[in-house]
Amino acid sequence: MSSSPSQFQALRVHGVDKRTESRFETLSIDDLTPGEVVIRVAYSCLNYKDALAVTGKGRIMRQLPRVAGIDCSGVVESSGDAAFKAGDKVLVTGCNMGELLDGGLAEYVRIPASAVVPLPAGLSLFEAMALGTAGFTAAIALRRMLENHQRPENGTIAITGPTGGVGAVAITLFKRAGFTVAAITGKKASAEDYLKQLGADEVIGRQELTLGTKPLESVLWGGAVDNLGGDMLAWLTRTTKPWGNVGSVGLAASADLQATVMPFILRGVSLLGIHSVEMPRQWRLDLWDKLAGDWKPSQLDGLIATRTITLDEVPAACATMIAAETRGRTVVKLAGG
Repeated sequence: MSSSPSQFQALRVHGVDKRTESRFETLSIDDLTPGEVVIRVAYSCLNYKDALAVTGKGRIMRQLPRVAGIDCSGVVESSGDAAFKAGDKVLVTGCNMGELLDGGLAEYVRIPASAVVPLPAGLSLFEAMALGTAGFTAAIALRRMLENHQRPENGTIAITGPTGGVGAVAITLFKRAGFTVAAITGKKASAEDYLKQLGADEVIGRQELTLGTKPLESVLWGGAVDNLGGDMLAWLTRTTKPWGNVGSVGLAASADLQATVMPFILRGVSLLGIHSVEMPRQWRLDLWDKLAGDWKPSQLDGLIATRTITLDEVPAACATMIAAETRGRTVVKLAGG
C-alpha cells in the first residue's frame, strides 16, 4: 500500500530494565503500528507529554517500543481508506498517537484513518503544529466553558501555567472570545511582558498569592483554566464566583486534589475535565475548523510558536521543557511544507 521510502528516521522510546530511554533509529513503514493512512510528516511539535516520554521522566507509552510524538501534520503518502488520497494535507493530534500508537516525531507516520483530520482551510501545516495538542486542549476548555454558560460578564478568567503551550494559547483564545484574562505565573519577573503581549490583562505572581485553607474563600474569578493541579486547582475552586467553571487541563504541579464539595453545592461551581486524546470525531473536526477560523490566534509564528527545531534537537528541547525553561510552543520541522 505504500510508495514511501524503505527507510526513514524516527525518535523511538524503549523500555530498558525498569526505565525508558529514547534513541534515534532508522525504521521502515512496516516497523510502525498498523493504520490505513501513511503520512509524510512536515511538522511535529513538543508537548509536556512528549517531554516526559523522551526524557524518561514519565511513563507515557502504554506499549514499548514506540515512536514518540503525540502530534503531526503533513501530506498523505498513501491511504487504504477512501476518505483520504495521496497529496491530501492533514493533521493528527492525540488519538493515542505517541502513547499506544507510533507517533509523530518521525519522517513518516502510519495511523488509523479515524485519527486523521483534513487540514482546514485557513491553517498551514506549520500553524497546525504551532497549535498542536496544546492549542487543541485550550480550545476544548473554551468550548466546554462556553457550553456551560461561562460569559465575559461573569468575571475574569484565571489561567495558570500561562507560559506553557496550553496556557499561552488559552490566553489568546479567551481574550479573543471577549473575556478579561489574568495570568498566574511563577515567572512574573521574566514573563510579564510576554504574557501581556499574548493578551493577559493582568499578570499575578504565584508567590503573591495566599491560598488559604477555608472550604470557601472570597470570590475572585469568573472562571479558570488550570494547568497545575494540586493546591492551585483546589484554591481556584474555592475562589470562583457562583456558577463559574474551572477547566482542569494539567498536573504540572500535582495529580492530587484536596478539596471539599462546598464550592460545588453552595456556589454551583463546575469542575470540567479537559481530555484531548479521545473525543467524538465530529467534535474534533468542529474544533479544528474553529481554530482555523474565528478562534485562530494571531501571531502563531514567533509569539505562540517561539521556537522551531529539527528532529535531532528534540531530546535537548525536551530536557529544557522538563526543567520549566521553555516559553510557548516548540515546533519540530521534518519535511516542511
